[in-house]
Amino acid sequence: MDSVLPVAIASVILGALIAVLFFGSYFRKRTSEVQSMAKADPIRNPKSNHKKNHPKSHASDKNQIKRHHPLDLNTLKGHGDSVTGLCFSPDGRTLATVCGDGVIRVFKLDDASSKSFKFLRINLPAGGHPTAVAFADDASSIVVACQTMSGSSLYMYAEEKQKDQQGKLPLPSIKWEHHNIHDKRAVLTLSGATATYGTADGSSVIASCSEGTDIILWHGKTGRNLGHVDTNQLKNHMAAVSPNGRFLAAAAFTADVKVWEIVYQKDGSVREISRVMQLKGHKSAVTSLSFSPNSEKIITASKDGSIRLWNINVRYHLDEDPKTLKVFPIPLCDTAGNPLHYDRLSLCPEGKVLAATHGSTLQWLCAETGKVLDTAEKAHEEDITCILWAPRAITVGERQAMVLATSGVDKKVKLWEAPKAQAL
Repeated sequence: MDSVLPVAIASVILGALIAVLFFGSYFRKRTSEVQSMAKADPIRNPKSNHKKNHPKSHASDKNQIKRHHPLDLNTLKGHGDSVTGLCFSPDGRTLATVCGDGVIRVFKLDDASSKSFKFLRINLPAGGHPTAVAFADDASSIVVACQTMSGSSLYMYAEEKQKDQQGKLPLPSIKWEHHNIHDKRAVLTLSGATATYGTADGSSVIASCSEGTDIILWHGKTGRNLGHVDTNQLKNHMAAVSPNGRFLAAAAFTADVKVWEIVYQKDGSVREISRVMQLKGHKSAVTSLSFSPNSEKIITASKDGSIRLWNINVRYHLDEDPKTLKVFPIPLCDTAGNPLHYDRLSLCPEGKVLAATHGSTLQWLCAETGKVLDTAEKAHEEDITCILWAPRAITVGERQAMVLATSGVDKKVKLWEAPKAQAL
């Protein structure tokens, strides 16, 4: 018994020595590997002299990683849910967004390439899910469409002109509101324009398009109902008011696009909304449309896989029909080679570049030839919900550029620069 104990102790000590030698060698080898990796990748080593000597190079590398596409200018983060709508102010320096988290965010775009943006946060009434937004008159007045359990509502928020006792302007408050509009159906889009055609007085008019077949025209400043139309096309996709406030057009379930004229009285008020023409030529449902800057043309996209450019500057009162000027095939296909359609269109205010989307893909086309100028296949991580050009060139660093805004289900709003002129 006495002889067994020393042998056992010696065996334990010998085993421990072997283990120390083995694991010591292993850890020295791993440490050497980690050090080698750190030397091979100086970006990951915060104490690297290389990083201190070349800060601009590394900043450029990070920007390249963040900007996955050459036209990608910036990303507006901070939204708590899917961004359902966006709109630029008439001067292009303010961008309003509405989000599934029930918040309106109004961003100041003093420089579209800025690292951060100041924004005003406006909380909607509890229970409201915002679906669309438009500016009324100026950058201080915003109309928002909300969906609740009881139906659709419109709210117009405006800033107070007088400062409070502390010398600060109070938050925008509700100036007018309407509830249970469109027979409680959801509002798909809000389209606003400054009415300057004929005897119009320069007031803003806003068209709310329901998911049913009705469209209502509102006076932006007062909220007065100016009239309504029914597309009688089973289901609306969207509606738009022409830039001069003269025409109202709707894309719906059927292949035709109906166009109404907003007729103004001598005092600037709206007398009637009269249907004046119908764009016939597509073979399937029209998904989106966009007016030209001069309000004389319309571009439409259809599920038949084509884009059509129409001339609506015709003598419709003499039964002259609108003319199809050009037809372009939509240059998108799925993995099996089947043609796809565009979900949304937006024509640049200069009239040369057409932006279009399908799912999370964003394309820029030449509006005159249909040629693809550029494509961002993953413009957003999820589907794009809205696209819109700024109404005029805005500041990007030390230059002025036309800027497109896109929003997505991925809780982001992105800013894109228009393709260079030589690309056209």
